[in-house]
Amino acid sequence: MSLRSSYTLLAPVYDLLVGPLLGRARRHSIRRLPQGSGLEIFLNGIGSGLDLPLLPPGHRYTALDLTPAMLRRAQRRQGSLHLDWVQGDSQRLPFADARFDHALLHLILAVVPDTVAALREAARVLRPGGRLYVLDKFLARGTAAPMRRMLNPLARRIATRTDVVFEDALGEVAGLCVVKDEPALAGGWFRLITLEKTAAQPGPDAPGPSASSSSLRGQLHHTKPTSSASAAATSIRNQVNPLIDVIRLSHAAHASPAL
Repeated sequence: MSLRSSYTLLAPVYDLLVGPLLGRARRHSIRRLPQGSGLEIFLNGIGSGLDLPLLPPGHRYTALDLTPAMLRRAQRRQGSLHLDWVQGDSQRLPFADARFDHALLHLILAVVPDTVAALREAARVLRPGGRLYVLDKFLARGTAAPMRRMLNPLARRIATRTDVVFEDALGEVAGLCVVKDEPALAGGWFRLITLEKTAAQPGPDAPGPSASSSSLRGQLHHTKPTSSASAAATSIRNQVNPLIDVIRLSHAAHASPAL
């Protein structure tokens, strides 16, 4: 089953599963965004829009996702935010280089099949000096975590990966430095990581996954919904957030973080 199919089925209960569990961590993460107005901020994998009521007003936001059922829910939470909606893939973003001032990546990097590609693309569309604000679950480097690794082949097909080591992915992406890394939940399995872009990303002629991503730019549908609620179905969601398995795993991790 594809992630799009999984999250279409889980959309009706997603908020009940994920909202209460990650509410405090989500608020803490969003407080990292600059106040004021006028910045271009990318919401990478907006999901059902749980972030939207917490965002500081005044900025211009672009929300990207893959699953229509999730984005339809997100659009109900738009409120008065200046917000554009985009159908796209976090691993192949349909934006020009250096498009955004900052980006919010909540529960995306450990969900997509290719974490390195998603992180590289997020960095590519960020302006030098911009920041990536990450909230996600990662294994600590060198941690055995046999339970999470054992469950990963099944969990990644349903909702999310449970074996991602952030440091390994970051080592494959040029031009990013860690500003802050702090535990958020479940004994440090969920982390708040702030990254800053210090240099331009490799261009389209560079070897590796970033080269192919440039050829895919602009191929995905970019649309801003009308004021009609019925227009919500025209936009779609990108990557996704952890579901039933993640909830169960996070509770288990909180009780026994050495897993």
